[in-house]
Amino acid sequence: MVTLEDAVIARLEYYGERFEVLVDPDLASDFKRGENIEVEKILAVEEVFKDVKKGDKASEEAMNKAFDTTDPIEAAATIIHKGQVQLTAQQRRDMQEDKRKMIVATIAREAINPQTKLPHPARRIEIAMEEAKIRVDPFKSVDEQVNITLKEIRKLIPIRIEKVQVAIHIPGEDTGRVYGVIPEYGKTLKEEWQQDGSWVAIVEIPGGMQENFYQKLSEITHGQVETKLLK
Repeated sequence: MVTLEDAVIARLEYYGERFEVLVDPDLASDFKRGENIEVEKILAVEEVFKDVKKGDKASEEAMNKAFDTTDPIEAAATIIHKGQVQLTAQQRRDMQEDKRKMIVATIAREAINPQTKLPHPARRIEIAMEEAKIRVDPFKSVDEQVNITLKEIRKLIPIRIEKVQVAIHIPGEDTGRVYGVIPEYGKTLKEEWQQDGSWVAIVEIPGGMQENFYQKLSEITHGQVETKLLK
C-alpha cells in the first residue's frame, strides 16, 4: 500500500458529484491500462472522498447513486478506471518522451525532403523540433501532433508527407518472399512476369521508408534486386 506522502489523487465527476481517492500513481496507471491489480494495493486509504484536500468524505447517498454501492473498494475501482489520475512529474516526462519518439518515428517514416525526394534522418527531425520549440502533449494523439509539428518544422527544413513509387525487378526465385514483405511497406500498383521468370512491379510506399525498403529487398535477394525511384 502506498503511503499518503507518495499518493496522488484519482478523480471522477459522476452524476453531478465529485469523487476522489488517494492512489499509487504507477499502480493506478497500470490498472487503467487493464492490468489485473487488486484495488486494495492501489489505495493509500480505503476511503472515497468528495474533496481529499479538505478531508470531506463522499456521502453514502452520493455513492449509492453513482456506483450502486457504498463499498469504497468497488467505488474506487470505477473511479480509477473511468476517472483521471494525477501524474507525477517523472511520469509526465516519461509520457512526453515516449510520445515525442513516436512523433519523430512517424514523420521519419512518412515524410520526405520534396527537393531531393529522399527521407530526412530522424535526428534532423529531432533537431528541427527542438529549434521550433515543439511542446509535446502526452495526452494528444500522435496523428494530431504530427500535423502540428510538420507545420512548424516546415519553416526550418523542406519536408512534407508524401508517398513515392518505386519500380523493382526481382529474380524469380525470390519473388515469393518479396511478395510477403511488400504489404509491410506499401502496396503493389502494377506487376508483370518476365520471360526469364523474374518479376517487375511498381510499388507505392511512404517516402520516408525508402531506405528500409531497399535494404529489406537487398537482404531477400542477396543484392540481386534492381530498383528505380519513379516519383
